[in-house]
Amino acid sequence: MNPFGVYRFRASRIPFKQARPRASSAMLRTIGSVVAGIAVGVVLTLLLGSALISVEFNAIRTTANGWYTIPECGESGINILAQAVCADLLPAVNVPQEAMYWQTYVDGTGQRLSGQHDYVLQFPPGGLPPNGAFWSVTMYFTNHTFVDNPINRYSVSGTSGLILNANGSLDIYIQNTPPAGHESNWLPAPTGDFLLFLRVYLPGPAVLNGSYKVPPVVEVS
Repeated sequence: MNPFGVYRFRASRIPFKQARPRASSAMLRTIGSVVAGIAVGVVLTLLLGSALISVEFNAIRTTANGWYTIPECGESGINILAQAVCADLLPAVNVPQEAMYWQTYVDGTGQRLSGQHDYVLQFPPGGLPPNGAFWSVTMYFTNHTFVDNPINRYSVSGTSGLILNANGSLDIYIQNTPPAGHESNWLPAPTGDFLLFLRVYLPGPAVLNGSYKVPPVVEVS
């Protein structure tokens, strides 16, 4: 004992590698199971969410002549699944009173739109989309990008210099090559698949109440 009455103890020399707790194989298996469970849960959530959104999309869309529209997009108070559908299809959308939108990937018989065929979209006399501003039909690739073409025309509208038929109807020629004698009404298409987008701004009552139907896209060759 030293003069102060305090014993000196020597610290045990324990190798560092032995001092650290080792993860047992059981613990590693548990961690692996947890990680795998989380991964499976994420995948199932994504799949289930996609399935629910797909069901909601089919439930809320209105389809006629191959064209579909979702009037609820832009309105407030719609359920969260409808919001997800609208966010996916129309990330920036006006209220229906400001604008209405239609899309189609198919012709009037349900066949996929492709530049391998020629089409006509005919609006009958007095059958143009009723509106207080303007309407337009735009050509897109299926990934929603514009279709490059030799005349740099990506859409047609009432201000595009379209020529009416003698009876007041309007034919829009949708094809990959220029339609002989109808170049003024040509909406150039790619060689492959495409989609069409119709926009109507300040739509009239017939559009808002759903009685107006967009004419079908008709294959002519």
